This record gives sequence, structure tokens and C-alpha cells, in this order.
Amino acid sequence: MGSTPQHDVDPTLAYPEPPASPLWHRQGPKPRPITPEQQRRNCELLLRAQYTPRPRSPRTTETLAEAS
Repeated sequence: MGSTPQHDVDPTLAYPEPPASPLWHRQGPKPRPITPEQQRRNCELLLRAQYTPRPRSPRTTETLAEAS
């Protein structure tokens, strides 16, 4: 074996981070801010989407005992 001491080093840290894609950099005018009314509506729609129960599959009318 070599005489180099082994270190607990994460090999992913040995390489530099790749440069960011040019698609990450926005070009052109900045988006216009939304109005407080739009913010409120977006918040309401988000809350409704998060807490609306999902439709369940319809159950058959026969019981488990009748099915077997």
C-alpha cells in the first residue's frame, strides 16, 4: 500500500461546480408585479387545490361476502 494517508473526503467535493446554463439567466424586461387582488386570488386557488379531497373510485354494491 502507499504511504499516503487516507482521508474521509467526499469525492464529489473534489470537482468544481459546472457553470450555470445560459437558460438560467433571464434576458429582456422584468415581469410586472401582480396586484394584491391577483395575489389574494392565487392564494385562494392554491389553498383550494391543496385541500380539495380527491374523487374516490366508485364502490361496487355487493359486499365482500357476496363477491366470494
